[in-house]
Amino acid sequence: MTYGDLLYRVQVEHLTIFGTLLGARGTIVLLGPHEPGFWPAVCDSLEWQDGAADPIDRWSRRVITGLADRLGAQTHFPFGTHPAPFLTWALASNRAWTSPVGILVQAEAGLMVSYRGALEFDWNIQAPEAPTKPCTQCAEPCITACPVGALQGAQYDVEACRSYVRSDPEQRCLSEGCLARRACPIGQTYERAAAQSAYHMREFLN
Repeated sequence: MTYGDLLYRVQVEHLTIFGTLLGARGTIVLLGPHEPGFWPAVCDSLEWQDGAADPIDRWSRRVITGLADRLGAQTHFPFGTHPAPFLTWALASNRAWTSPVGILVQAEAGLMVSYRGALEFDWNIQAPEAPTKPCTQCAEPCITACPVGALQGAQYDVEACRSYVRSDPEQRCLSEGCLARRACPIGQTYERAAAQSAYHMREFLN
């Protein structure tokens, strides 16, 4: 199976490839949302409509496990009892880097990156040449976009962030997602649904 074949198969399921790296036996393929269709697919799913907890994680597990069964791969997930080291894997994939505000920036999704799972194959899959880190040619608007500077210190100021999101009368982060993440030029071309970002912000406040 070529990289292009695999990309087609995962995009049919509203996922896409966010990077690859060498595993113990072959290639680990990192998967994230394929926009703009990912959010409508999740919202139309039984996992979303049954009202139970963690609908996105449950959707991801079902869809990625189905892909693994059809493609002869092993699954890994960033959630559950024994989450895989996705941050380490992302940095090793050469398609994600530490951004100026400390969180990951990914080649296609920017600061809107979200890893839904991974497929590990027993053979090597030749990936396209890795791009250069986008931040090196960027004005870095993410640094100043946060109104309370929650991402400017040595550590992410979670409480300052939550306090601002709750109190902002315009609800700019709550309605469309984190202003710092949205300031990333790469993420602005990613077409992530505002409703998806709003959902994650509500979950962040709970």
